[in-house]
Amino acid sequence: MKFMLAVLGDPLHSQGPITAYRFAEAAVTAGHTIHRVFFYQGAVLVANDLAEPPQDEISITELWQRLASENSIELMACIASASRRGIFDEDEAVRYEKPTSSISSGFIIGGLGQLMEGILVADRTVTFGS
Repeated sequence: MKFMLAVLGDPLHSQGPITAYRFAEAAVTAGHTIHRVFFYQGAVLVANDLAEPPQDEISITELWQRLASENSIELMACIASASRRGIFDEDEAVRYEKPTSSISSGFIIGGLGQLMEGILVADRTVTFGS
């Protein structure tokens, strides 16, 4: 089965991103495919390259990066939600005259059109809220 995941919860205040990660990990282990993970609203903070968790905490960003790299999963941050929170890829940094990109490697910026395309392509869409 091919899944599309929509993650909404802020990683600092909700279990949404870690629950979505555990679901994705279990799905891949069971032989399913994750077409895309769309980080929306506060969940785009998972893609923030400038954040650093305390040494005694897991990095949800690194978990997602590793899972995506090993399983060819597309990690997409909503452009509107990301720019509102200071997360830019190189093109958006230039567009908004910011000094640098701030999106973590393995993540890309996309819009609601890509969310809808992912929903249409997938057999099932699972949403993880805040």
